[in-house]
Amino acid sequence: MAQFGDEFSRPMAEVVASSALEKVLSDTNLSQLKRLTMASWIEIKTLFPLAAPSIMMYLINNSMSHTARIFSGHLGNLEFAAWSLGSGGIHLFAYGLLLGMASAVETLCGQAYGAGRYEILGLYLQRAIIVLLLFNLPISLIYVFSKQILIFIHEPKSVASLAAVFVHGVIPQLFAFAVNFPIQKFLQAQSLVLPSAYISLATAGLHVLLSWVVVYKTGFGIIGLSLVWSFSWWIIVTAQFVYILLSPKCKPTWNGFKWEAFNGLWEFVKLSFGSAVMLCLQTWYLQVLVLIAGLFKNPELSLDALSVCLSINSILYTVAVGFNAAASVRVSNELGAGNPKSAAFSIFVVNFVSFILAFAVAAMVLWQRHRISYIFTSGDTVANAVSELCPFLSVTLILNGIQPILSGVAVGCGWQAFVAYINVGCYYVVGVPLGCLLGFKFDFGIKGIWSGIIGGAMMQIIILLWVICRTDWNTEVEKARKRLDKWEEIKD
Repeated sequence: MAQFGDEFSRPMAEVVASSALEKVLSDTNLSQLKRLTMASWIEIKTLFPLAAPSIMMYLINNSMSHTARIFSGHLGNLEFAAWSLGSGGIHLFAYGLLLGMASAVETLCGQAYGAGRYEILGLYLQRAIIVLLLFNLPISLIYVFSKQILIFIHEPKSVASLAAVFVHGVIPQLFAFAVNFPIQKFLQAQSLVLPSAYISLATAGLHVLLSWVVVYKTGFGIIGLSLVWSFSWWIIVTAQFVYILLSPKCKPTWNGFKWEAFNGLWEFVKLSFGSAVMLCLQTWYLQVLVLIAGLFKNPELSLDALSVCLSINSILYTVAVGFNAAASVRVSNELGAGNPKSAAFSIFVVNFVSFILAFAVAAMVLWQRHRISYIFTSGDTVANAVSELCPFLSVTLILNGIQPILSGVAVGCGWQAFVAYINVGCYYVVGVPLGCLLGFKFDFGIKGIWSGIIGGAMMQIIILLWVICRTDWNTEVEKARKRLDKWEEIKD
């Protein structure tokens, strides 16, 4: 009886769309073409209201990083290289780890919401925040000793010293990540993405203004930029939490702070650790490229050119992450609701749409490869270096139109630990060694390193596509039900 009532507390459009999609896909009286056409229209109408605000939110949040990067570039080439090394070489480490651990919330909350078990979503959120805050304590030590770490791996001392200044300024942002990422996944599981997008938009405007003041009016330089960046993230965290407390839409899923949130922490750590390893191995993959770039001759030019390319890459990757979130929510909701055909079809639609967008952006980057670097820096030398790297960037952009979506499917199904093994083999057994061989042994430099990384990414995509095509989605529905039953047992 409780589940009957819960079903009617869900957004009616969401319930109708979910059941209608499964009905159309199961209707053998319709021709295959008509079934495909009707199902595609239903899925697109469900997908885009979820994906568009997600993309908007991630783009805006990412824009704060790009804003600070652009301001650092106008401070000087040394500051630009230091920001790139500190952000790509150290800060991305924690970002990937914490975001990966928070994706356990995406699996659990998405499947619980699809099954109508709303009361346990708030407990999942609180458990995640507790676990991530505890993990932040040892991570902070890496930030404190970042200068020594960068010098130890033979990064240029002048760049490493200034990069450490930046890293120290974003330590408060670490703890904002630990709260923000679980909140984002909690809201996404309920298709409540638009409020987060509006909050991010308002914060981004304030962030640009404060960054301008810090650089041009106070002269605080790179430490001022990093502290403003941290402050902006805490504004987002605070505003989102206030929304959860006040919004009627969150009443079924948020019932206040509970001591029960401290139960089952180890079970959550085990699931979140698999999630963290999966995502970290992906986000650190390009981080390896940044670290190795500092070992080539003329490291400032290498880091500057690479920073421009990776900034462009991260913009499209952010769009793909929006589709990743939508794919994860759609798949987890459909599995929780017991709709195997809808889960499988959602995967096809979101991959197709994301690939088309990625291909279009990659073509545009190639077309504008001689001009694109001037957005970030005015140097002609950097512009020429960026132009030479753009073909590799374009291939990476296309791959990023597919790979994050497949990862979102994995999160929606709870396959994080399995995908982590695939990532180890493809990225670090094949991709990085092959890149180092091409970069150093055959003297292709950054182009060689990047070629190896592209090879590893292509290998991972092929394997994941093969696994998804062979998946029995009825079995995945049963696994989702058992997972929720298990977590229901330990909630008290």
